[in-house]
Amino acid sequence: MTDRDEAIYALWDGLAGYSGSEADAALEHLLEALCTMLGAQNALWTVVVRLPTAASDDPLLGWRPRLVRLLHPVPEVLISVKEQFDALWSPMVDLSQVRAVSGDEPFRTQRLFEALPPEWFDGPHYRRHYLDVGHGDSMSVRCALNDDVRIHLFVFRSTQAARFDADHCTLLGLVMRGLKWFYRQQLLSHGLLVADAPLTPSERRVLLELLGGLAEKQIAQTLKQSPNTTHFHIKSIYSKFGVRNRSALTALWLGKLS
Repeated sequence: MTDRDEAIYALWDGLAGYSGSEADAALEHLLEALCTMLGAQNALWTVVVRLPTAASDDPLLGWRPRLVRLLHPVPEVLISVKEQFDALWSPMVDLSQVRAVSGDEPFRTQRLFEALPPEWFDGPHYRRHYLDVGHGDSMSVRCALNDDVRIHLFVFRSTQAARFDADHCTLLGLVMRGLKWFYRQQLLSHGLLVADAPLTPSERRVLLELLGGLAEKQIAQTLKQSPNTTHFHIKSIYSKFGVRNRSALTALWLGKLS
């Protein structure tokens, strides 16, 4: 077994050790580990969903981001990310954004300098959203959870670093291909995939404490809210997930319910 294999298995084992209440910490651990393995400067995680009523001429085929997580939320990068996602709802969609959602492969890895033509790198998008924020290169991985939900993950290298090569792309694919269970739990933690409606921020905080095993009164104390408020949120969570109690919710989390 190679050192690379050992590192991948250690990462998978580490992620499996996080409880349901530690979804955010688990995601941060994954992104940090990927940056270390790949010599990357930053990482961006997005959940992309297909709009049910997309326009026939939509260049993005109805795909839009639902959740976004930046590992290192550097102010200038955050501004760049917001500008890019705002542009997804305008006619000013960039070629890189179109290429990111094109195709129907259930799993795909790409290097930036392979995915886009040479002239793109002389254009305004690369200058504004890469060079201006200190990024010179990126790789991406896309994994479909079903026909309407995908995970998109990007890792970035600085302008001073060498470009990602084919071995880096292979490594990224090896790590991410074995984590479909992890993506499912991440989406469940936000009420996606199975909930009738996404969780509110307050409901998500209660959900994570529920998964951590706390009783209602303990959750209320931990979150500094009244027991009645906590009970209201728990009832709403059960309703959105289509379950009646904590044991059914836990079974859903463990993949024991269809």
